Amino acid sequence: MARFGLREGKDPQTYGLGLKEVWRVPADKCKPGFIQHTFGWPMKPDVYGGSFLYHMAPDLVLLGFVVGLDYANPYLSPYQEFQRWKHHPVVARHLEGGECIQYGARCINEGGFQSVPKLTFPGGALIGCSAGFLNVPKIKGTHTAMKSGIVAAEAVYAALASEGAPAPEVAAKHATEPADSRAGLEVTKYQRDMEGSWVWEELKSVRNYHPAFKAGLLPGVMYSGASAFLLKGREPWTFHNTVKDCDKTKPAAEFEPIAYPKPDGVLSFDLLSNLSRSGTNHEGDQPPHLRIKPGMESVPTEVSYKVYAGPEGRFCPAKVYEYPEEAGGKLTINAQNCVHCKCCSIKTPKEYIKWTVPEAGGGGPA
Repeated sequence: MARFGLREGKDPQTYGLGLKEVWRVPADKCKPGFIQHTFGWPMKPDVYGGSFLYHMAPDLVLLGFVVGLDYANPYLSPYQEFQRWKHHPVVARHLEGGECIQYGARCINEGGFQSVPKLTFPGGALIGCSAGFLNVPKIKGTHTAMKSGIVAAEAVYAALASEGAPAPEVAAKHATEPADSRAGLEVTKYQRDMEGSWVWEELKSVRNYHPAFKAGLLPGVMYSGASAFLLKGREPWTFHNTVKDCDKTKPAAEFEPIAYPKPDGVLSFDLLSNLSRSGTNHEGDQPPHLRIKPGMESVPTEVSYKVYAGPEGRFCPAKVYEYPEEAGGKLTINAQNCVHCKCCSIKTPKEYIKWTVPEAGGGGPA
């Protein structure tokens, strides 16, 4: 993004952290095709988020909770909100007599149309979730991701089959050049074709849905409803966001700690017990893949802990980050717990964590 200036003139990408469980329930309670979405509760009106719950044959219930990472309160724990949500009667009744068998987490792009960057650069292109083609109201992006892959493949084929395509010896030369080389064919047709596709039209029609909630839950619901059913995205204005998620966190001094209920071990679980269901297994004596960016070594203690009360200890869905009391504000990184949701690279103060690819196998299903 930075190297090729792909975000110039675009809004910063915003994200949501999604947490998910899979339950096995008695077969007579499973209603394949059942869909239930909720919004808001148990979070306060100034936090954007909601849930999904699906039944799948023969005996599974898939459920999850998504919290927008633009929240301000550093004491908020998306995982604890998820566990508390399951105790609501309209949720709990689907899980009675069942057993949680899997757990996972991942971040999703929620910036929408305004945050889609320039899609092409020399030698490559952004396709699918890497570009942020999620339809936020539907919490779905598989269809748009697949379409972008189709459009990209057709554009690349057309470029390579044209008379102006690079000769085989040129392509081979580019393949052996250093990683920092900017040489390569840029298929700008992909960008033009995407802008002329139904994906662009669909995303543009819901562009103001998420930003409308900056005014609060009720105004957001009212505006998004009017946009979806009356205006249908035809409004001549576009709401914009100029602040990254990490910069929307406010100092801990402005809030009181949140007292979350203890898990009962039936519907709700402590984080480490659930983590054991994720399949996380970082094999071997590999180097930690979660690293503090050079020059930011003081940020965890001097900024995150002292100003924001260490929010990474609460937003991480795998208990990777801890500030033990006996350590006096010194950060501990339990990289072996990581489920690769990548939330830490988004929400830590000043984005001080750099997520890198692990050198061996491991990591839970996201």
